[in-house]
Amino acid sequence: MNGTDWAHLATNLGVTAATAGVVLLATFAVAVRLGLHRIVDIAWGIAFSAVAVVTWLLSDGHGDDGRRLLVAAATVVWGLRLSAHIARRSHGHGEDPRYTALLDKARGNRTLYALRTVYLGQAALVWLISLPVQAASYSSSPPDLLAFCGIAVWALGVGFEAVGDHQLARFKEDPANRGRIMDRGLWAWTRHPNYFGDSLVWWGLYLIACTAWQPALAVLVSPVLMTLLLTVGSGKRLLEKHMAGRPGYAEYAARTSGFVPLPPKKTAPVRPGGNR
Repeated sequence: MNGTDWAHLATNLGVTAATAGVVLLATFAVAVRLGLHRIVDIAWGIAFSAVAVVTWLLSDGHGDDGRRLLVAAATVVWGLRLSAHIARRSHGHGEDPRYTALLDKARGNRTLYALRTVYLGQAALVWLISLPVQAASYSSSPPDLLAFCGIAVWALGVGFEAVGDHQLARFKEDPANRGRIMDRGLWAWTRHPNYFGDSLVWWGLYLIACTAWQPALAVLVSPVLMTLLLTVGSGKRLLEKHMAGRPGYAEYAARTSGFVPLPPKKTAPVRPGGNR
């Protein structure tokens, strides 16, 4: 009979909570030693990958092998690509202004404040957002049409994110673009192709976990939470706050969709301004 092995899934949830905690605590130790908290962004994708691998190992014999491999591989590919991209992007740079601003709010020990608000908070988010990966691995149902639709959505998200990151990196490499706002390629259709792609990835993984109404309802919090984080949480909102004062950004924002890709509005051309 097809179904979800809830008993073993419950055990998995405890082990993956510890897994996410270990990855983020190790990152915290390295960050303190280096005096650089921005490396936690690199650990984000690694932590998801670690949870996926641990889940794949623990679910052996408790879920359909095809679905287990599908959801684990999709998560690892997304997570490691994201971590590698952030590592390359941040190499040679100092502290991220977001973390400087956050730690400036600390009352008392800044290191303990960072541990509580950044590292333990991100460990909890990794565990919660990864619920579809864990639930899908304990389903006895082989991949069906909905699962393959989920992979299609996931692939579109990874592609959108990777292309957007590549376009921005190429734009910044050209000295002629110094002081200008990136408004080409996917960035002409949405101000955040990478965040939009991230959202699609997790809606795709959610679809893979929708083997029945019970798991579908139980893990719906994952893609909803990720989308909220990307749009009104620490993603889009904070980045746009940081970019708001750059010359030319207001014009760019006026003609470009804030999240979902849409044809750009016809407005006056962007003036030279701050690099994104």
